[in-house]
Amino acid sequence: MTPLGQAIQDYLALRRRLGFKLRDAGLCLVKFAAFMEARDAPHITTALALEWIRQSPSVTPATWAQRLGYVRGFARHHAASDPQTEVPPAGLLPFRPRRARPYLYSDEDIAQLLRSALDLPPAGGLRPWTYHTLLGLLSVAGLRVGEAIRLMDADVDLQEGLLTIRGTKFGKSRLVPIHSSTLEVLQQYRAHREPFLAGHAASAFFITGRGHHLDIGDVHRTFYRLSRQVGLRGATASHGPRLHDFRHRFAVQTLLRWYRSGEDVERRLPVLSTYLGHAHVADTYWYLSACPELMGLAVGRLERRWGELP
Repeated sequence: MTPLGQAIQDYLALRRRLGFKLRDAGLCLVKFAAFMEARDAPHITTALALEWIRQSPSVTPATWAQRLGYVRGFARHHAASDPQTEVPPAGLLPFRPRRARPYLYSDEDIAQLLRSALDLPPAGGLRPWTYHTLLGLLSVAGLRVGEAIRLMDADVDLQEGLLTIRGTKFGKSRLVPIHSSTLEVLQQYRAHREPFLAGHAASAFFITGRGHHLDIGDVHRTFYRLSRQVGLRGATASHGPRLHDFRHRFAVQTLLRWYRSGEDVERRLPVLSTYLGHAHVADTYWYLSACPELMGLAVGRLERRWGELP
């Protein structure tokens, strides 16, 4: 392995210890190291970085910009030990991917999804209860879908009303308090599971009828099926409301409730950020722009404050 290749491996190991998963970035940087080795180039240059990202003519500008960003991140780090490293300028490929527009579920949307989940076949199996409980939890707890299906049975403390969320997006664990009405549903689901465990202790909280962990792909496919049944997406539509949009709904409803009750939202925003497991409060601020009503409330409050100034 070349010194540059080893430096990339060390960089990835360091970042992963800090909690960053770097799946795509890791794959790309390893390929970049192989490209640099094939060019017998010991130092990163902007020209070489551009040559590497443009090797495949079928790659979109969005992917070019993403890959150049991976190289730029490593180059900034590597320049401290190799002064000959060129860091590609940030504005070289100014493409910015569009953030998905969230769908804000109504109460009726969620009620229909939960009713449809209970109608899933087989009628006498665990699957209807699993998806009814999973979708209900996502709608009220602000969890990422991956966090919910990775819940272990020991992570669900129904005595204290707490969920322990592990293996999060940024490698940090957090505690999520849940409402008494949610506790009741989770307790009912735990009771429904018992006949399917054949006397064995459950490892995962959400399980299949055979006692196994849920598969993320099957969870998405089942959600698409349910959302088509209730009319949230067309029969052949490839886009539509997402499971992740339950999380958006939770955040937006929390912020709306705070604004309407006169809370100091700026002061309380870090609380919501921590609850959601965001790495930066700025990520939580994005919800203000995602919902026109929230933006209107924020602007209105700001205008009133300006009006109070002497």
